[in-house]
Amino acid sequence: MVDFLAENNLCGQAILRIVSRGNAIIAELLRLSEFIPAVFRLKDKSDQQKYGDIICDFSYFKGPEFYESKLEAKPELQDLDEEFRENNIEILTRFYLAFESVHKYVVDLIRYLDDLNEGVYIQQTLETVLLNEDGKQLLCEALYLYGVMLLVIDQKMEGEVRERMLVSYYRYSAARSSGDSNLDDICKLLRSTGYSSHPGAKRPPNYPESYFQRVPISPTFLSMVIGRLRSDDIYNQVSAYPLPEHRSTALATQAAMLCVCLYFTPSILHTQQAKMREIVDKYFPDNWVISIYMGITVNLVEAWEPYKAAKTALNYTLDTANIREQAGRYAASVESLRPRVQQSLKEGFLREEIILDNIPKLLNCLRDCNVAIRWLMLHTAESAYDPNNKRLRQIKDQVINDSKYNPKILFQLLLDTAQFEFILKEMFKQMLAEKQLKWESYKKEGSERMMELAEVFSGVKPLTRVEKNENLQAWFREISKQIESLNYEDSTAAGRKTVQLIQALVEVQEFHQLESNLQVSQFLADTRKFLHQMIRTINIKEEVLITMQIVGDLSYAWQIIDSFTSIMQESIRANPSMVTKLRATFLKLASALDLPLLRINQVNSPDLLSVSQFYSGELVAYVRKVLQIIPESMFTSLAKIIKLQIHDIMEVPTRLDKDKLKDYAQLSARYEVAKLTHAISVFTEGILMMKTTLVGIIKVDPKQLLEDGIRKELVKRVAYALHKGLIFNPKAKIQDWQSVYQSTHIPIPKYPSVDESATFIGRLCREILRITDPKTTCYIDQLNTWYDVRTHQEVTNNRLFSEIQDTLGTFGLNGLDRLLCFMIVKELQNFLTVFQKNILKDKAVVDIFKALLTAVNPVKGIVANASKVYANAAAKTQKIWPAYLEAIMKVGQMQVLRQQIANELNYSCKFDSKHLAAALDNLNKSLLSDIEAHYQDPSLPYPKEDNTLLYEITAYLEAAGIHNPLNKIYITTKRLPYFPIVNFLFLIAQLPKLQYNKSQGMTCRRAADQVDWAPLVLGLLTLLKQFHSRYTEHFLALIGQFIRSIMEQCTSQKIPDMPSDVVGALMFLEDYVRYTKLPRKVGNIAMRFCIL
Repeated sequence: MVDFLAENNLCGQAILRIVSRGNAIIAELLRLSEFIPAVFRLKDKSDQQKYGDIICDFSYFKGPEFYESKLEAKPELQDLDEEFRENNIEILTRFYLAFESVHKYVVDLIRYLDDLNEGVYIQQTLETVLLNEDGKQLLCEALYLYGVMLLVIDQKMEGEVRERMLVSYYRYSAARSSGDSNLDDICKLLRSTGYSSHPGAKRPPNYPESYFQRVPISPTFLSMVIGRLRSDDIYNQVSAYPLPEHRSTALATQAAMLCVCLYFTPSILHTQQAKMREIVDKYFPDNWVISIYMGITVNLVEAWEPYKAAKTALNYTLDTANIREQAGRYAASVESLRPRVQQSLKEGFLREEIILDNIPKLLNCLRDCNVAIRWLMLHTAESAYDPNNKRLRQIKDQVINDSKYNPKILFQLLLDTAQFEFILKEMFKQMLAEKQLKWESYKKEGSERMMELAEVFSGVKPLTRVEKNENLQAWFREISKQIESLNYEDSTAAGRKTVQLIQALVEVQEFHQLESNLQVSQFLADTRKFLHQMIRTINIKEEVLITMQIVGDLSYAWQIIDSFTSIMQESIRANPSMVTKLRATFLKLASALDLPLLRINQVNSPDLLSVSQFYSGELVAYVRKVLQIIPESMFTSLAKIIKLQIHDIMEVPTRLDKDKLKDYAQLSARYEVAKLTHAISVFTEGILMMKTTLVGIIKVDPKQLLEDGIRKELVKRVAYALHKGLIFNPKAKIQDWQSVYQSTHIPIPKYPSVDESATFIGRLCREILRITDPKTTCYIDQLNTWYDVRTHQEVTNNRLFSEIQDTLGTFGLNGLDRLLCFMIVKELQNFLTVFQKNILKDKAVVDIFKALLTAVNPVKGIVANASKVYANAAAKTQKIWPAYLEAIMKVGQMQVLRQQIANELNYSCKFDSKHLAAALDNLNKSLLSDIEAHYQDPSLPYPKEDNTLLYEITAYLEAAGIHNPLNKIYITTKRLPYFPIVNFLFLIAQLPKLQYNKSQGMTCRRAADQVDWAPLVLGLLTLLKQFHSRYTEHFLALIGQFIRSIMEQCTSQKIPDMPSDVVGALMFLEDYVRYTKLPRKVGNIAMRFCIL
């Protein structure tokens, strides 16, 4: 018969693929559960107020038009909705695909069962598949994994959160969801059950059976699977646990599967007392806390509370006397096992001969240790008992008291057992690898000894003093031949024959009285020893390793182990060499990966890598968490050293009086420094003792671990110092998993916000913006200095940015620049929104613009009665300019700051990294030259769209300050009517507030009407830069026309002095040309001609 799991067996491969996919889906659900956007929980009042109207649960489907019309009525809600979509669509899609795969899984399982019933797989039916060992396992696993998926979803992702995410996905991915017929079914399957994983939460009625029955599954299939799980040992685990008291541990995996599958047929739990009594007697006679999948624990006392038959059956296990008996048994077991394991771990105890002679004893010791650890860890776990349930509290207290539970002693036993198991496994693997070689070596030695004895009795060899004996000579030669003929491949026959040969050698020594000759006796004893070694060696079998693997399973502690973290860290702090034993514990925990990966590996699924990486990554993260105590302790010691050196130890002067030598010696303080320094070195040695370890599929290098730990602690302390230090008294969101700067191993810590800024860099940026605010300061470009408008005192200057670089470094200053960049983007976006909604939709204002456009056309001409035309237009639109001015000034202020930062970065780059600065400058010029050449001749090369060169070089150039912030395109824009005329009118409306000063340039006339010239010019320049160049040309032409028209009017009226507004307009053109580095002819074209 063809093997059920053979590649050409379609029936076996189909169910194997389903089960493999089930394990991969659970891994994806567990992975995603850590990335649920907090906003979908709507816990904070601020989130409820802000997002309450755009995040809906399934009530949305009752009237989608109502919700959408509510959004359309408020433009600000539309903007928020669009921003929310951009921020979350990627993660929502990932969640939806995971939910969809759960539904597809159960649909595929039902289809497979239908195919079996309809005879699609020739000669295979549900009954025949269940008769096959692999088939039985896979069908049971298929149902069990579906149940685990549903439980994981409900435990890790609250029902309301699921509904909100599904509705958001439906709204934001209309194209997909409308064409996806499964969406309704997915929503029906995953709608909220009312269950909450929070302690003390009330369990919903008929939960989880009603949840499990949302997609109906064949009752026959359910009945047969539960029947197999009840009666059979489907994984043949009992053979690894021969003792009857270990039976519940042997069947623990099957018991977990049965518990999950029983929810599909709740009638057994409710009414079928005989079946439940049978289940409890077989699987739960001495335990009631189980691990259902990768450490997810369930307490049956709580889980079976609503079910009459199940509760009644379990009461026998929960009898006070039974609990006392079980707890007392494991307490005694721990007490007796600890000295035995510690004795086995003594240096030189576990030798090859002892292992080979005591394999059964050693395995029994391992079994007893693992069973005791399992029972005590599960039945004393905090997570398994609801503190609000009185009965559970009583059971837990009884277990803790009767078992004399001490977490430190249990943890020590776990450490010792893991180390014992690790050494035993490694030695056994080595013996298994060398088995044949050693066996052949012993055989050769034994055969040669017999040949030598044969020669001794030949009488030929001198100095033996042994009489010639042809019979013994022939007999020993025959024995030599018999030993030589032993065949390694036929181990059974070879073992039997070896025993006979040993017996024959004993008998020959007795009957022929060979004891009198010590040499002959020694040869016979050596040969018997070699033959004994051959028997031992032939008994080294892989089954022992498999038994150790089964017995050493620690998957149940995947989550519980976290409760021992503090004990682990205290142990490491007290004795850093403890890391070597912890290494064995982590490797023991890594064996839990076999459970989800077995089926994925069997089917050669591409999911193998991602699932392995997830579980391995989780374990490595836990290893890092435990070992982080070493860097923490190092930094604590360093802080003490720094305190001693700064505050206690006096600096020794170059010249010192002899009588003061003792005062400066400060022996106790220096001894303390030496002691702390030694402690730091001991900690580093401790982590380096761990050796490079393969945890799952991730290689953990202790040196890298130490470096990452030190960096993490350094980041944490620096961030805290900056968080606390950079707090002032002032009057587009990226998720952590999307950020290239955030790391899981060395995370940037998050602290509660003290203002609107998320981090210290935001606070620093806002403080700089506050002290250089154009409303209260005046920026003098020639001096790179800000002065207070009222007191005329200097506020700050460009040295500020040198100080920031000295403090935060180039990366800090570059980060500040990037933050300003994003602030400019946001400001420009808000400005354009206001422009479209408040200005272009105001009919009266638009009519003024139309009238002015008519009056100034053609632009090349002169405007008649210019003063009156411009003054009237400015006066009629004065209500819109305050908000306009504020936006322009904000952008201009940030551009001034960006220029200063670029200058500082470029200056320091040329000094500190002149070769880098020169290389970047040349590369930049070469690229620009090539691009210009390409536009003149398209046949010349040009970087393609998929080439990241331009993007990458930009990051380098900005970090080195080799860029002009004023030339940057911050946002994409559409055509806007009246845009040049609006900006022109805005400028001439501000000119009366300004005056020209020969030494300072354009300054404000009155402190009450504060307009800072440099931010005004740079703000307008930046705004115009975001649009097509013809807008700028039109704007400059309007200014030129303004100058000519006013001057023409002054000439006709014989006014000798140039009006201040004309001076202001000329200064604007002058500064515009200077800032943009345009040729002067551009300004001349704009003015055409001016009388200067």
